[in-house]
Amino acid sequence: MKKILTSLVLIILTTTAQAEQLCSIVAGATLIAQDGGNTYLGKLGSKYDTDSVFNEYGTYGNEYNIKSIWNEYGQFGGEYSTYSPFNQYTSTPPMIIKNKKIIGYLSANKSLANSVSPNLLKAVCGE
Repeated sequence: MKKILTSLVLIILTTTAQAEQLCSIVAGATLIAQDGGNTYLGKLGSKYDTDSVFNEYGTYGNEYNIKSIWNEYGQFGGEYSTYSPFNQYTSTPPMIIKNKKIIGYLSANKSLANSVSPNLLKAVCGE
């Protein structure tokens, strides 16, 4: 029993450390759509930041805004949209950009390299 509990604690600590590392890496990064117009979709920051995708009252975190990834009926949030991070098959999800470099992609597509699920990111970094 003690061995199982120790293993479980180790898994939780490792997972927590990995989550904190992920949040640290993406903090302040911006989301840019691969829609040909490079549409700005907000940034990955505090839920109190007006431009944050985690601020449900701001432009980019609001589920009703046309430029929000959380708008399930919009081109940037619908599960079937080519530019949405929720489309499991897209090859053109939003880019995560930090210091003018692409550091990854926000995508539910598990076969896309350097991608992170939008729901996972919100769960661990959305405060």
